[in-house]
Amino acid sequence: MHSPFDVVRNFEEAVAEYTGAPYVVAVNSCTMALLLACKWYKDALYTKKSISIPKRTYVSVPMSIKHAGFDVEFRDGEWLGSYQLSPLPVWDSARYFTQGMYHLFSLGMVCVSFHATKILGDTQGGAILLSDPTAYEWLKRMRFDGRTEGVAPIYDSFTEIGYHCYMSPDVAARLLHKLSVLPKYNAPLPNDNYPDLSLIEVFK
Repeated sequence: MHSPFDVVRNFEEAVAEYTGAPYVVAVNSCTMALLLACKWYKDALYTKKSISIPKRTYVSVPMSIKHAGFDVEFRDGEWLGSYQLSPLPVWDSARYFTQGMYHLFSLGMVCVSFHATKILGDTQGGAILLSDPTAYEWLKRMRFDGRTEGVAPIYDSFTEIGYHCYMSPDVAARLLHKLSVLPKYNAPLPNDNYPDLSLIEVFK
């Protein structure tokens, strides 16, 4: 029996082929991709309490870090396209999406954006590119209320509190079509006029 979510899996497979990532988990935004990636390392008993990011980036990034249970440290420095959420092996690549890109990063999780203003864009969307099969299975459950893919809730067993951030099939269908005609090489997008987040009281 076909499921409306078959197109989401088709899109994930296409993104994996395009980027060279062994696994792809599609979600509803890059913000949620970053939150889930950070949460994976937090739940894996990562001992570092704080994560360092550029002080000029999009405001939801430090929010996702805090929601995952980490503190935030802001660092100076310019960046273009992507940067690491140090010391985690997690990269915010909301402004960079190109063929073979996964191999440009160390093994870990690369979070990309499919917002309307991005290289591959629609009304919303994001994804996590990764190589860890255990994390892959965990992320698929976490994006869909802690549910097991393909199992009705009445027959499922729930062991963790999940999130409601899956990619909807209509978005996946449109992105799949757009990806089929996307150029092989795409330059990083220039940065927006980001504020200095280290000066904002809520992050202190």
